[in-house]
Amino acid sequence: MAKGEMSQQVQDQMGRLQQLQNQLQVVQQQRQQVEQRLKEVQEALEELDNTTDKTPIYKSVGSVLIKAEGKNKIVEELNSNKESLNLRKNSLNKQEGQTREKINELQSKVQNALSMSGGANA
Repeated sequence: MAKGEMSQQVQDQMGRLQQLQNQLQVVQQQRQQVEQRLKEVQEALEELDNTTDKTPIYKSVGSVLIKAEGKNKIVEELNSNKESLNLRKNSLNKQEGQTREKINELQSKVQNALSMSGGANA
């Protein structure tokens, strides 16, 4: 390959590397949001454990609080929400790991290409 072609290839790889790093950042932010929501759901479940069946419970629907039909129904909803959030978190963790692997692989290729072309002329 000619030096100019190698330079273009390295530039393309560096562009792809930047895209992957941005993607990783987005996935990490999404994971953190899911973890925060999971924490809130867990705290709500713990609070509900400390209440009796007679305690009035309200849930937020949009910007309105509505009296819930009962503790058990709310606990079921929260557990279902928790399960969904855990699945999403696992999916994001997997996606984060795969993206990290791609980044490491591409960084290695770029470093090898730069060292073979005689430095950082690209």
